Amino acid sequence: MKKKTILLPKQQRILRELGENIKLARLRRKLSAIQVSTRANIARKTLWSIENGSSTVSIGAYLQVLFILGLDEDLVNIARDDKLGRKLQDSKLIVKERAPKKGKSQSTNDTKNRP
Repeated sequence: MKKKTILLPKQQRILRELGENIKLARLRRKLSAIQVSTRANIARKTLWSIENGSSTVSIGAYLQVLFILGLDEDLVNIARDDKLGRKLQDSKLIVKERAPKKGKSQSTNDTKNRP
Protein backbone atom coordinates (compact mmCIF):
# COMPACT_ATOMS: atom_id res chain seq x y z
CA MET A 1 0.00 0.00 0.00
CA LYS A 2 1.31 3.45 -0.93
CA LYS A 3 2.09 5.99 1.72
CA LYS A 4 0.09 9.18 1.39
CA THR A 5 2.20 12.31 1.09
CA ILE A 6 1.35 14.85 3.75
CA LEU A 7 2.00 18.41 2.68
CA LEU A 8 2.22 21.48 4.84
CA PRO A 9 -0.20 24.32 4.05
CA LYS A 10 2.60 26.37 2.47
CA GLN A 11 3.50 23.47 0.18
CA GLN A 12 -0.15 23.05 -0.79
CA ARG A 13 -0.34 26.75 -1.67
CA ILE A 14 2.76 26.42 -3.85
CA LEU A 15 1.26 23.49 -5.75
CA ARG A 16 -2.06 25.31 -6.18
CA GLU A 17 -0.20 28.35 -7.52
CA LEU A 18 1.77 26.15 -9.92
CA GLY A 19 -1.47 24.57 -11.13
CA GLU A 20 -3.09 27.95 -11.58
CA ASN A 21 -0.06 29.20 -13.54
CA ILE A 22 -0.26 26.16 -15.82
CA LYS A 23 -3.97 26.74 -16.37
CA LEU A 24 -3.43 30.42 -17.17
CA ALA A 25 -0.63 29.51 -19.61
CA ARG A 26 -3.00 27.07 -21.35
CA LEU A 27 -5.75 29.68 -21.58
CA ARG A 28 -3.36 32.37 -22.89
CA ARG A 29 -2.47 29.96 -25.70
CA LYS A 30 -6.18 29.46 -26.35
CA LEU A 31 -5.86 25.68 -25.95
CA SER A 32 -8.70 23.63 -24.59
CA ALA A 33 -8.18 21.15 -21.78
CA ILE A 34 -8.98 18.33 -24.20
CA GLN A 35 -6.32 19.53 -26.66
CA VAL A 36 -3.62 19.74 -24.00
CA SER A 37 -4.50 16.42 -22.36
CA THR A 38 -4.55 14.67 -25.75
CA ARG A 39 -1.21 16.16 -26.81
CA ALA A 40 0.34 15.36 -23.42
CA ASN A 41 -1.06 11.81 -23.61
CA ILE A 42 -2.76 12.09 -20.23
CA ALA A 43 -6.38 11.85 -19.14
CA ARG A 44 -8.48 15.00 -18.96
CA LYS A 45 -8.95 14.29 -15.25
CA THR A 46 -5.15 14.27 -14.78
CA LEU A 47 -4.88 17.68 -16.41
CA TRP A 48 -7.66 18.91 -14.13
CA SER A 49 -5.66 17.58 -11.15
CA ILE A 50 -2.51 19.32 -12.39
CA GLU A 51 -4.34 22.61 -12.81
CA ASN A 52 -5.66 22.26 -9.27
CA GLY A 53 -2.18 21.58 -7.85
CA SER A 54 -2.62 17.95 -6.92
CA SER A 55 0.33 16.31 -5.20
CA THR A 56 -0.74 12.85 -6.41
CA VAL A 57 0.09 13.54 -10.06
CA SER A 58 3.53 12.39 -11.19
CA ILE A 59 6.17 14.95 -12.03
CA GLY A 60 6.33 13.30 -15.45
CA ALA A 61 2.73 14.32 -16.14
CA TYR A 62 3.50 17.88 -15.03
CA LEU A 63 6.51 17.87 -17.37
CA GLN A 64 4.44 16.61 -20.30
CA VAL A 65 1.94 19.45 -19.89
CA LEU A 66 4.73 22.00 -19.50
CA PHE A 67 6.30 20.64 -22.70
CA ILE A 68 3.04 21.03 -24.62
CA LEU A 69 2.81 24.61 -23.39
CA GLY A 70 6.46 25.31 -24.30
CA LEU A 71 7.40 25.80 -20.65
CA ASP A 72 9.39 22.62 -20.01
CA GLU A 73 12.69 24.52 -19.77
CA ASP A 74 11.29 26.35 -16.73
CA LEU A 75 11.52 23.10 -14.79
CA VAL A 76 15.30 23.12 -15.20
CA ASN A 77 15.49 26.39 -13.26
CA ILE A 78 14.22 24.81 -10.05
CA ALA A 79 16.98 24.86 -7.41
CA ARG A 80 19.44 26.41 -9.87
CA ASP A 81 20.08 29.39 -7.60
CA ASP A 82 20.33 27.47 -4.34
CA LYS A 83 21.50 30.26 -2.04
CA LEU A 84 21.17 28.30 1.20
CA GLY A 85 22.88 25.24 -0.25
CA ARG A 86 25.77 27.31 -1.55
CA LYS A 87 26.21 29.01 1.83
CA LEU A 88 26.27 25.63 3.55
CA GLN A 89 28.73 24.32 1.00
CA ASP A 90 30.98 27.36 1.34
CA SER A 91 31.00 27.09 5.13
CA LYS A 92 32.46 23.59 4.82
CA LEU A 93 35.26 24.78 2.52
CA ILE A 94 37.38 26.20 5.32
CA VAL A 95 40.71 24.45 4.88
CA LYS A 96 42.29 23.37 8.11
CA GLU A 97 46.05 23.36 8.47
CA ARG A 98 47.43 19.86 8.33
CA ALA A 99 49.34 18.49 11.25
CA PRO A 100 52.95 17.41 10.65
CA LYS A 101 53.50 13.77 9.74
CA LYS A 102 53.94 11.46 12.68
CA GLY A 103 57.38 10.05 13.45
CA LYS A 104 59.41 12.85 11.90
CA SER A 105 60.42 15.99 13.70
CA GLN A 106 60.03 19.36 12.06
CA SER A 107 63.81 20.00 12.19
CA THR A 108 64.66 16.87 10.15
CA ASN A 109 62.17 17.92 7.45
CA ASP A 110 63.76 21.37 7.29
CA THR A 111 67.28 20.00 6.84
CA LYS A 112 66.28 17.54 4.11
CA ASN A 113 64.58 20.22 2.01
CA ARG A 114 67.58 22.58 1.97
CA PRO A 115 69.81 22.68 -1.15
